[in-house]
Amino acid sequence: MDRYQRAASYADRIERELRSLNAWQSEPLPYSAYESKTAFFADTMTFYQWLQFVLLARVRKIIEERGVFPTESSVGAYAVRELDGIQEADGLIQVLCEFDEFIEGLGRGARERQPEV
Repeated sequence: MDRYQRAASYADRIERELRSLNAWQSEPLPYSAYESKTAFFADTMTFYQWLQFVLLARVRKIIEERGVFPTESSVGAYAVRELDGIQEADGLIQVLCEFDEFIEGLGRGARERQPEV
């Protein structure tokens, strides 16, 4: 399985977890929700909304375009803090932490392949 297939699998798992928590929204957010300057758009949308409308949208666009993934991710760490004490969200936290490891692994590989200057 290549990195794009693996990323698609993570995206699908994240979506399933959001749906299982009844946190998936069928209606799009207003444009103003995307005008945030804070991490995870915490001032304009919920973390669940950010996962659906920002993270998953970005990941799926990278997959579709066969683009470049970021070299770092802290969404799992943020999920641990944001969803602390919500036992039903344990599966979501787990997959987000695994997603971080996947992205970090890609980043390490990219850094290792770069020639030294």
